[in-house]
Amino acid sequence: MQKINIAIIGGTGYTGVELIRLLSRHPRARICYLTSRSEKGRKVSDIFPSLLGACDVPYSDMTDEMMVQIGKNCDVVFFATPHGVAMTHTPNLVAQGVKVIDLGADFRLQNLDEFSKWYGLEHTCGDVLAKSVYGMAELGNTQRDDIKSAQVVANPGCYPTTAILGLKPVIDEQNQQNEPLILPNIIIDAKSGISGAGRNAKMNLLFSELSDNFSAYAVAGHRHHPEISQGVHELLGSKFPQKIRFVPHLVPMIRGMFSTIHLTLTDKGRAVDWQAVFEKTYQHEFFVDVLPKGSLPDTRSVRASNRLKIAIHQDDDVLTLLVVQDNLVKGASGQAVQNMNLMFDLPETCGLDMAWGGVAVVP
Repeated sequence: MQKINIAIIGGTGYTGVELIRLLSRHPRARICYLTSRSEKGRKVSDIFPSLLGACDVPYSDMTDEMMVQIGKNCDVVFFATPHGVAMTHTPNLVAQGVKVIDLGADFRLQNLDEFSKWYGLEHTCGDVLAKSVYGMAELGNTQRDDIKSAQVVANPGCYPTTAILGLKPVIDEQNQQNEPLILPNIIIDAKSGISGAGRNAKMNLLFSELSDNFSAYAVAGHRHHPEISQGVHELLGSKFPQKIRFVPHLVPMIRGMFSTIHLTLTDKGRAVDWQAVFEKTYQHEFFVDVLPKGSLPDTRSVRASNRLKIAIHQDDDVLTLLVVQDNLVKGASGQAVQNMNLMFDLPETCGLDMAWGGVAVVP
């Protein structure tokens, strides 16, 4: 069985380590290179003992020479890096025929002005960006086909994954009926575990500051807001304008994400059986579970898995969607492996169909 030769750029961050965990049990994956400027020369297990025996590849510095070597020897490169890194190296990798999956933000926003506004730098490879594909398979078979044929895939952000997949059945039904079913005011009240902020030594991320605390952040504007808006208006193709209010919160847990989406129904929308709509939309999606009517999801039930769970609560003119996922898996590395499977014509579930729920897996 032919292996897929892989490099992970940024292999010591939470998403990078999660990629190692997932790919080390993938039957077709071979991790050939790991990069980390701060940990070059050290093995994964020296830093993360839980991965002892899973991967013995030492970390290397991300020099130009190393990137040339990676381009010659790898089939796919994962960038688990801050914005700006992937777009610097992707054009050369593309020229060598290497596939790229970026877990950062460099290829998520197709609007260059929006990218510059939210990320504070100019995009350096607009031509590659224009050909990149947004890696959310559950958007439909057309999106799946695009991912399969793509050379560069933008892995979605964690918050946008819950928001876009939560809203997809509503927007699709509204488009199909060709009339407003919800008022144009979407409210997304989202919470994330601390791992979503990355491995940073910042005051507000210290355990003594975060523990026994709950806080909102980026209320005036979050970088994932334009990505959510792009998903609703362009990827889902909403026929009706929608104003989106997105407020993220930080909760005192390591991993997990819970997004509550509030929608006000029109008279026509009140007549729709939304439970049935959601069940039909996702009936064939392995990684999306629509819970039975009256159920409430929790983050523990998706911990360490690539599952996203949705509960629907309809009360007269109010529709509330409750969406949970593991922000490091379906919200990041698991979805990246799912995209890799599609890009190499493998079953989407390959390496991702493990048991889940209540397992305390910590990087």
